[in-house]
Amino acid sequence: MRLAVLATIGPAALASAIPLTSSNPAAVLLRPRVEPPAALACSASSWPPNTIGAVNEPQPPSADLESILAQVDPANIENTIRTLVSFGTRHTLSTQNSSTRGIGAARNWIHGEFQKYASASDGRLSVNAIGYLQEPDGNRVPFPTYIYDVVATLQGTEENRLYVVSGHYDSRVSDPNNYEDDAPGADDDASGVAVSLELARIMSQPQYPRPKASIAFVAVAGEEQGLYGSQFLAQTYANATPRVNVEGMFTNDIVGSSKGGENGELSDPYVIRLFAQGLPPLDVENSTTRETRLTIGGENDTPSRQLARFVKEVAENEATGMNVSVVYRLDRYLRGGDHRPFLQAGYPAARFTEPHENYAHQHQDVRVDPDTGKQYGDLPEFVDFEYVARVAKVNGAALWSLATAPGTPKNVRVDTSALSTNTTLYWDAPVEGYGGGYEVVWRPTSAPFWTGVIDVGPAIQAMLSLSKDDVVFGVRAKGSDGFRGVAVLPFPGSR
Repeated sequence: MRLAVLATIGPAALASAIPLTSSNPAAVLLRPRVEPPAALACSASSWPPNTIGAVNEPQPPSADLESILAQVDPANIENTIRTLVSFGTRHTLSTQNSSTRGIGAARNWIHGEFQKYASASDGRLSVNAIGYLQEPDGNRVPFPTYIYDVVATLQGTEENRLYVVSGHYDSRVSDPNNYEDDAPGADDDASGVAVSLELARIMSQPQYPRPKASIAFVAVAGEEQGLYGSQFLAQTYANATPRVNVEGMFTNDIVGSSKGGENGELSDPYVIRLFAQGLPPLDVENSTTRETRLTIGGENDTPSRQLARFVKEVAENEATGMNVSVVYRLDRYLRGGDHRPFLQAGYPAARFTEPHENYAHQHQDVRVDPDTGKQYGDLPEFVDFEYVARVAKVNGAALWSLATAPGTPKNVRVDTSALSTNTTLYWDAPVEGYGGGYEVVWRPTSAPFWTGVIDVGPAIQAMLSLSKDDVVFGVRAKGSDGFRGVAVLPFPGSR
């Protein structure tokens, strides 16, 4: 079905449609709960004046999602973290033959936990340990080493659409190649593994409907030695026949505490950072597409940043108790994470990390400074298990909302064949036979999140009385149940 849409709201309704001024969205980070309208708007959204559509409001959680999030248990989080710490070291180079110490023991325990959930899932969840032999790299892998990822996949109802959530189960101390000394790795990154395990436990329960898309709950190895496990997993998906359609990947890396600074003086217990890359690598997006993106001002509207915008819309609510601080860059300075190999494989990916970091509790030998009495080391005593549980809820809200919503529209275009103060958009369905509807969203070019929206029903074409010169547009699918997907930036094109 093709339909041209032109919707107008009169001046009298303008004030109720889009607020001309609003508080800076960063201000919500100072409060334990977010005020939804202010979360997605800012003073930058005051121009151009909007005369169509409605305010783009956050999406409230469904009844199933509320039930899922209510099950997240800090005691389970704590048990996972303390158990992983109990293996002494989980260094990638450590022993793989012991049942009580080293990365092999940790891997086997994680696999066993996933398998317990699979056994109770009525066939919904399957568990695999996949790996390869990493040859010496002349740096952090001095001898041949097996690297295994543990992957638990919740099968969705649709073919070939997948979302991935991951933490890394390897750990390290000050010397990245010291695989003998204890490396507890409670925050970095038993906390991230705990998120994957807890969400797999809950979402695989037969009482919940199968999501449309599949979800992979993952624990990878080799992160500290060079992102090897994540690279292997991303390439496994990318090189499959057909290529696995990963529509979003999240890594949870260092999500164990809201406190940071030199001595833990900084604290934001209701904030999680989400790092989202801008321009994709040139081997992912060719130079012609890159030039077009820059010409139309689309450098802030890459798939990973659209994914981050979606997370903010669905994961800031009373059910999570959290604010998502989206950081528009790949990662922190001098650091890297397991989302990078997915980005390099052409998949949208982003990184969750706690709001403040304490480097005395990362990549450190376990010791006490004899002069100051300061404790160093990544120990469980510095992890806030309630905080990790809230981070798990943010991930749960994002993953369930993504997996139960339609996929992204394809071939989204904006008509640039002639000068016009109106905007005409075209797109194709996410999949053949899709029977849902669509929404067009927009925001001023200087605003960080979508501010306006109009429902265009099942149309695959829309004409709006709003100039493409002044705003950024996106098109997202909206299912018959009202669940909406990730928006897609239109590139110049025609019907």
